[in-house]
Amino acid sequence: MATGRGETRTSTVENTKMSNGQPRNYTNGHKNGHTNGYKNGTNGKTNGKSEKGGRWQDDFEEYFEETPYHIAILTYLGYALMVFIGHVRDFLRYYGIEQDKSCTESNQEGFSPLLVSWESFYTRNMYRHARDCWNRPICSAPGSTFDVMERVSHDHNWNLEMTGKTLKVMNFGSYNYLGFAENKELCGRDVQRVTEKYGVGTCASRQELGYLDIHRELDSLVADFLGTEAAITVPMGFATNSMNMPALVSKGCLILSDELNHASLILGSRLTGALIRVYKHNDMKDLEHKLRDAVCEGQPRTHRPWKKILIVVEGVYSMEGSLARLPEIVSLKKKYKAYLYLDEAHSVGAMGPHGRGVVDHFGLDPHDVDIMMGTFTKSFGACGGYIAGSKRLIRHLRANSHSAIYSCSMSPPVTQQIISTMSCIMGRTNPQEGRRRIQQLKWNTRYFRKGLHERGFIIYGNKDSPVVPLLIYMPSKIALFSRECLKRGLGTVVAGFPATPIIEARARFCLSASHNKEMLDKALDIVEEVGELLQIKYSRQPVPRWTSEALEPSPE
Repeated sequence: MATGRGETRTSTVENTKMSNGQPRNYTNGHKNGHTNGYKNGTNGKTNGKSEKGGRWQDDFEEYFEETPYHIAILTYLGYALMVFIGHVRDFLRYYGIEQDKSCTESNQEGFSPLLVSWESFYTRNMYRHARDCWNRPICSAPGSTFDVMERVSHDHNWNLEMTGKTLKVMNFGSYNYLGFAENKELCGRDVQRVTEKYGVGTCASRQELGYLDIHRELDSLVADFLGTEAAITVPMGFATNSMNMPALVSKGCLILSDELNHASLILGSRLTGALIRVYKHNDMKDLEHKLRDAVCEGQPRTHRPWKKILIVVEGVYSMEGSLARLPEIVSLKKKYKAYLYLDEAHSVGAMGPHGRGVVDHFGLDPHDVDIMMGTFTKSFGACGGYIAGSKRLIRHLRANSHSAIYSCSMSPPVTQQIISTMSCIMGRTNPQEGRRRIQQLKWNTRYFRKGLHERGFIIYGNKDSPVVPLLIYMPSKIALFSRECLKRGLGTVVAGFPATPIIEARARFCLSASHNKEMLDKALDIVEEVGELLQIKYSRQPVPRWTSEALEPSPE
């Protein structure tokens, strides 16, 4: 594992044989890019070690087990049955045989429909049955545990009513990676002091009267933390991508985007006016192929050279739990003279020995990444985001970014929350606390992931990613998994089509440094009990063998 700049230890992953007699590095291609078993190769989701090798590859382990064929068939049949029944019920509602409780759009002559018919159909007949699994109201801080307000429905989820009761459950759904979102004394006094001094709002943009000395302090601290020349902060994480990307590329430029990039990156890319080409997730051969074609062929029709080529990736992918193969991406962007935009929303604070994200995790030079983006909504327990890079880049964004011109600057209490947590991670306040939380999160991540592997579940992602997807597949089991876990005191997130591919519905666990070993064991027991109840233990792969150091006793 990378313990410092360029320093690695050899992984103990062995090329043993599976239960079916095939070697562990046997690959079984799948049309959606997933392969059966382990991913530790150079091209996307593959099974086995890279032939080229390399120090960082020795400990780069990701798991994407192929969907069992019979489960895929049953999942498709389940969705087909739901669609068929939905059409039958719509037919009955149309003729008044069944009461229509949905809000339908009135037909206005000369107007096109405001709502898309398929989305309305899906919401009315499919999503509604599991609607109670989302938008659950919370009435406490999102710490290691939280209070969920209980809701019931007496008309099959057409309407949900509050009972007045609350359920105290373990929080395995929030992005509180380092535990700073809890209302503890660590940052509370500083935030209270700043609130009394500045108030809670600035009521102006950075370019008017909203740029305070505390914002300048945060900008400098972010640049110092990441090891870049300068940084600019934005009051909204989503807008950090969507409102800043149009200031960086425009018509005549090319964006090469990973197929699993976040919606904010997709929206920001579309707003630029640049041509967008999507490459397969973490597939370096596909990325290089598109880079080579872009350099050789140039723009469509005219074949003029592209003004800029921008590679857009995430550090940790929030639905897959995988890491960007950053060393190879950096190598390719240098080879083809492209620019690199790195979104570290889920990785800054949560990855790397110093909590600086995947750049720190791989021991790379921050200057090799042209645009470093991240958010404060996860590991820092606040809101907003940042873009860091060269002084020239940041000067350009301060003058041209929509987020700097049109939106109010960040709230002073939120700004102080980020300053306090970042100072803690850097060791400037409570010298050992930040490092302890980073180590605790890494230990929790590997312990929980290995526990799920041992219990026979199909788990996606990198072994060091605090985002842990557990594959459920069938639509009927998505809602049941969420309800049964909540009933037993475990709060987590479930996702299905269209948020995921149709045969890759999943539950997503988010680990936190605030979780202790007792909570992890209890959560594993609950998941195992629910897994037995729903019969979702589909994995046929051997349990991964990680280094003994990775599973030392908990730092607590």
